[in-house]
Amino acid sequence: MSELELDSNVLKNIKAEEEYTADNIQVLEGLEAVRKRPAMYIGDISQKGLHHLVYEVVDNSIDEALAGYCDKIDVEIHPDNSVSVLDNGRGIPVDFHEKEKKSALEVVMTVLHAGGKFDKGSYKVSGGLHGVGVSCVNALSKHMIVKVFRNGKSYEQEYAYGKPLYSVKEIGPTDKTGTYVKFTPDDGIFVVTEYDFNILSTRLKELAYLNKGITLTLTDHRDPNGDDAFPPEDVKDNIVTYYSEHGLLDFIQYLDETREKITPEPIYIEGERGGVPLEIAMEYNTSFSENIHSYVNNINTIEGGTHLAGFRRALTRTLKNYADKSGMLAKLKFEISGDDFREGLTAIISAKVAEPQFEGQTKTKLGNTEVMGAVDQMVSEYLGYYLEEHPMAAKDIVNKVILAATARHAARKARELVQRKNVLSGSGLPGKLADCSERDASKCELYLVEGDSAGGSAKMGRNRQYQAILPLRGKILNVEKAMQHRAFDSEEIKNIYTALGVTIGTEEDSKALNLSKLRYHKVIIMTDADVDGSHIATLILTFFFRYMKELIENGYVYIATPPLYLIKKGTTQKYAWDEDGRTAITQELSTDGTEKGLKIQRYKGLGEMNPEQLWETTMDPAARTLRKVFINNASEADRIFSMLMGDEVPPRREFIELNATYANIDA
Repeated sequence: MSELELDSNVLKNIKAEEEYTADNIQVLEGLEAVRKRPAMYIGDISQKGLHHLVYEVVDNSIDEALAGYCDKIDVEIHPDNSVSVLDNGRGIPVDFHEKEKKSALEVVMTVLHAGGKFDKGSYKVSGGLHGVGVSCVNALSKHMIVKVFRNGKSYEQEYAYGKPLYSVKEIGPTDKTGTYVKFTPDDGIFVVTEYDFNILSTRLKELAYLNKGITLTLTDHRDPNGDDAFPPEDVKDNIVTYYSEHGLLDFIQYLDETREKITPEPIYIEGERGGVPLEIAMEYNTSFSENIHSYVNNINTIEGGTHLAGFRRALTRTLKNYADKSGMLAKLKFEISGDDFREGLTAIISAKVAEPQFEGQTKTKLGNTEVMGAVDQMVSEYLGYYLEEHPMAAKDIVNKVILAATARHAARKARELVQRKNVLSGSGLPGKLADCSERDASKCELYLVEGDSAGGSAKMGRNRQYQAILPLRGKILNVEKAMQHRAFDSEEIKNIYTALGVTIGTEEDSKALNLSKLRYHKVIIMTDADVDGSHIATLILTFFFRYMKELIENGYVYIATPPLYLIKKGTTQKYAWDEDGRTAITQELSTDGTEKGLKIQRYKGLGEMNPEQLWETTMDPAARTLRKVFINNASEADRIFSMLMGDEVPPRREFIELNATYANIDA
């Protein structure tokens, strides 16, 4: 077996003869703080935190899979929005825990930082390293039931608000193994209690790609015609199944399905270096963005870390050495940077690390220095082989790098012009910007408004103390299909940069956004409530995702929700934000359930609303509804933006046909 082949036994980190018993469960501290400060443990108490509960339970099952004892995980959403997870692993130990004087199952479910992951003999590779997972879920659930199938017997225990209702009891014989967990989130803690089928299915799909050979299913038992209806894609009989035979090879083809490829097939690397199993897939395309997604033990390390640094270092060095030897850089009059080697690159890096050191509770940046060398060594060796054995593909890659370097050189000049406007005498702000008087950025809001007409209403209706207005002319440049220097040549994009006061480039990353002089901590996209308005909002979001992702990651980007209808009867008037709202108000105000006697105005644009109406429906903090933009899954967001705003028409048409019924799309 060569060094680059992954031994099938690498992930079977627990030998069959080793016991997994109560002695492997180590206790670090109690559970009381979780209910008092839930956001410290799961991020927030809204949609993101709600779905995180499911991830924590599923991660325990995945850990069993990483240990080689589980190959099927079933997740179900029940009619009352409770969720159950069933796996066919070994089952949580139920025997007596000497130190805690109770069943090991009860210890795992009710004590923070209690689990087999702290015992090196039980789990050598684990995502839930902090051990807060399933006990946190229990603490934040008003009801939970756990069933364990182990040693030919079934066991059960129920909990309310994290506390056991009775001792672990044996409930009968069984011929299967595994763990079943069903929980109902505490609606006294969570402000959102409805599970989103799309969010859960996206995560399970991601886990299937990252763990080839494991079958994951998601079943939705809720009313498919209700408000919680799921989309039709991949769904049959209320169930979706994910299974990947080829792992990251399947993953990268899924992510890049709407992009034009440069390399004939993905470059795939799988093996182990320094005791670290690695799997890497990469390919070049004709796009102008860098899309690298890194994972450690199935955790999406959105801030990167040593594994990403090792990959970038090896990629730059190996490609530059090849390009220098080939003589293709001889006529280039300026230096090539690391950014140039990554433009148009889609890559997925998955490392399985025995004792990962993450920076912070959120586990988004890997700190293990030894992983950098392992990734660097493997990528350098394998990529070097690939370039020598595929000269045509190597030539196409280097030509792409040269094109990127040339465009970057042009973009740098354009970018300097943009940034120079910020330090000119006077304010250097766009002429169309109606700024606010407040200078504390944390209190300031910037509305990006579609068109001069709507901008005029917004300027007149706003609170001048803390609300600034920047009208945008027409549809801004689609940056998904444009080189970087074209983006900085765009007048509307230049105005956004100068209004925000941000600059591009830090010591660590030449493409990073420098937020040190950001002038507003709320950037609100306000467009018409129709198809054209949605398109403009999508163009702006594409720009933010590709060029100002840090704004989204810091929670600074919002979408305003103006009404679509004004419904009047006599002196009574009410606003409706969609067709359902219009129907409900019509039935409320009319005597016979029809529109007779009602005056219904459909707003074709924000400009049709007078300043007072715009303020009371869309801009008044006491009455408005803002939708906060966040990146739930970076790889899926990357794929969606590429599909919606890229060159390939068929995937976009298919997406619209599948989702038009569920998306608020006008006729």
